[in-house]
Amino acid sequence: MIRAIASVAALLLGTAILLAGQGLQGVLLPVRATLEDFSALSVGLMGGTYFLGFTLGCWLGVAMIRRAGHVRVFAAMTAVASAAPLIHGLWVNLATWTVLRGLTGFCFAVLYVVIESWLNERATNENRGIVFSAYILVNMTLLAAGQQMLLLDDPLELDLFMMVSILVSVAAVPVLLSIQATPRDVDRSRIDFAALFRNSPVGVVGTLAAGLNNGVFWSLAAVFITAYASNTDSAAWFMTATIIGGVIGQWPLGLWSDRVDRRWVLALICMLGIVVSLLTWWLTPQLSIEAIMALGFAWGALAFPTYSISVAHANDWADPGTFVEVSAGLLLLYGVGAIIGPLLAPIFMALLGASGMFAFNAIIFAGLLAYTLVRIRRRPAADEAHHRDFNEAITAARTMSVVYEAQLDAEEEGRG
Repeated sequence: MIRAIASVAALLLGTAILLAGQGLQGVLLPVRATLEDFSALSVGLMGGTYFLGFTLGCWLGVAMIRRAGHVRVFAAMTAVASAAPLIHGLWVNLATWTVLRGLTGFCFAVLYVVIESWLNERATNENRGIVFSAYILVNMTLLAAGQQMLLLDDPLELDLFMMVSILVSVAAVPVLLSIQATPRDVDRSRIDFAALFRNSPVGVVGTLAAGLNNGVFWSLAAVFITAYASNTDSAAWFMTATIIGGVIGQWPLGLWSDRVDRRWVLALICMLGIVVSLLTWWLTPQLSIEAIMALGFAWGALAFPTYSISVAHANDWADPGTFVEVSAGLLLLYGVGAIIGPLLAPIFMALLGASGMFAFNAIIFAGLLAYTLVRIRRRPAADEAHHRDFNEAITAARTMSVVYEAQLDAEEEGRG
């Protein structure tokens, strides 16, 4: 295990620094926007634009890499992603920030493609699970750590924006100086969304629902907590608590889904998600900040695993040679949901108060619950031969490089 991790240590170090910067930027911008009296709809628009740029990066980043190479593209994207937070701090207005969020989303998507394709190139079939488990651990841990950096200074000052820029810039150093061989260039794989839905309706709908819910969290959670907290520090703590809940809830629910029909696990998640979301909506104005964070922890433990289990269920029904294409299609559907959610949730927040975003989440959970129960009646569970291990599915699901890895497999078969 140590040898496997050591072979990608430089990439993981660069990723860790990059994610710390992304985590800080993710909480800093909505907090600053709230302090500047941006409306919830405006913040949601910025969040939706980020995921729009992110989704475009999944598609267009591959062409950039084929044209200029992994190293040059990585250097270019870190330069742009490093400049963006400085411009955020210098020009505080909705139009500028919205454009910058889309640009930042695009840059980070391409950066993830470079990093993760590099990891895929270095990993073997024997250690791929270990390598990507370490990557996922770095991903979640450093996002949370980056959010805690909000406590270091006043979000109304330029200092925190400069810190984001520094972290993103420094992240390029270990990657660009790495002596490891760069990945082979490949074409983008084609994704058949109609076939994807025929393969697993619940997997598709569950992924879209996860994008709707989680996109709202990443875009508007800081706006929500700032409305009820006495200081902006609470935003960092709330988002960290929710992410920790997601990390802790991921594996018990996922491993349990290996033993039963995953749709029943999704149904239970949705039922509990409805309860937690409604409680958060109704009770937040009367609760202490500690109680709100406890609800955030519970919500994260339910909302974040929705995507992982939906992907695992879809792969239970996928043909053996289509695992990567299925994961890529679901990843892009998640991005579509994450674009739409932040544009719809502010309507609930305007009508029901800042906690109304959780009323929106409750509706999404309810819709997924109803659809899942209908599908359970119409289709039997996957048999033992099709029940793919959760760890295998989540490893592929968490990578951006699956968007084009299928083509690499096809090329390898052609050479053989």
